[in-house]
Amino acid sequence: MKTLNKVAEITLLFWLMKIVATTLGETLGDFIAQTLGLGYATGILITLIFFGLVLGIQLTRKTYIPVWYWLVIIGTTTLGTEISDFIDRSLHLGYTWGSLLLFSGLILTLLTWHKRFGNLEVYPIFDRNKEVHYWIAILFSNSLGTAFGDYLSDVVGLSYLYGAFVTAGIIVLVILLHYFTKMNQIILFWVAFIFTRPFGATFGDFLTKPLAKGGLNLGTLPATLVSVVLIGLMIYISHRHMVPTHTDEQKQL
Repeated sequence: MKTLNKVAEITLLFWLMKIVATTLGETLGDFIAQTLGLGYATGILITLIFFGLVLGIQLTRKTYIPVWYWLVIIGTTTLGTEISDFIDRSLHLGYTWGSLLLFSGLILTLLTWHKRFGNLEVYPIFDRNKEVHYWIAILFSNSLGTAFGDYLSDVVGLSYLYGAFVTAGIIVLVILLHYFTKMNQIILFWVAFIFTRPFGATFGDFLTKPLAKGGLNLGTLPATLVSVVLIGLMIYISHRHMVPTHTDEQKQL
């Protein structure tokens, strides 16, 4: 009998999907707020409604279903883009203070999670209250990742491509620490989860921003459509991997 679980297993496919989902969140968030000219407050409202709907469905599932899980992830990356930009451009707090604010929210969520459940294990998760903490932490981490990615480009002054290189370097370092040290795996997971966000976000900016700003000027809509196709294919692959083989069915019998 398989262990009950509501969330994705941490594999190479997970990280690839996470990066594509963050790129999609960045380009879709910019498409809503900037290309359509709806603004960040309206963008937050639209993406919050989407996030709330798919999260509600995800919470009612009794087991891990890739399409719903990854739609919630996309919801957090898109909403995270709007939240980060709203803090910086509408509230005028800047990406430095915005990053600190979001980092504080993430730490508080993780501390509350650990105090209530005694651990920060991200797989497997089947308790609904623990899953709620999981999604709140993911929303904060994706919002923080967006703010940090923008911090690298707008405050530090790195181009979008160099910003992607910096965050990719941090991700590679985390991988090396994972395989060659005994550093706490939960800490490494959250560091990797946070920094895959600015990596995907800066890559999204690289695709969409004007040539004068170091981008490829593809536009938010084409980049969004490409990301949708890629994440759709990966979700399909995830569902295919869940189909039991005849051997598995015989074992269950």
